[in-house]
Amino acid sequence: MGAPHLLVHEKKDTVGVVVVEGLKAGTDMLAVITHDNSDFRITASQDIPIGHKVALKDIKKGDTVWKYGQDIGIAKADIKKGQHAHVHNIKTKRW
Repeated sequence: MGAPHLLVHEKKDTVGVVVVEGLKAGTDMLAVITHDNSDFRITASQDIPIGHKVALKDIKKGDTVWKYGQDIGIAKADIKKGQHAHVHNIKTKRW
C-alpha cells in the first residue's frame, strides 16, 4: 500500500479528509480507514484542497454527514460520491 490520499476514521463515515496537496479531479485516491487500517479506492470528481472533505458515497440534501464517527452537520445540497464536501454544501445543525 502506498501513501494515502484520503483518511477516514470509521466505516460509517460519509466523508473523508484529503491529506495530499494538489488533488485533481480524476485522481484514483487510496483511502485508509484509521480505525482498522483497512483501505479502499475512490475517484475524485473535483479538485479538492488538502484538509478538505470528499464524499465517500452519494449524500442527499438533508442527510446527516458523518466524519470521525461523529455527526458533523447536514447536507445543504446533494453531494455526489467523489465530490468536494465543505461549507458550500454542509452546515452545522447547531445554528
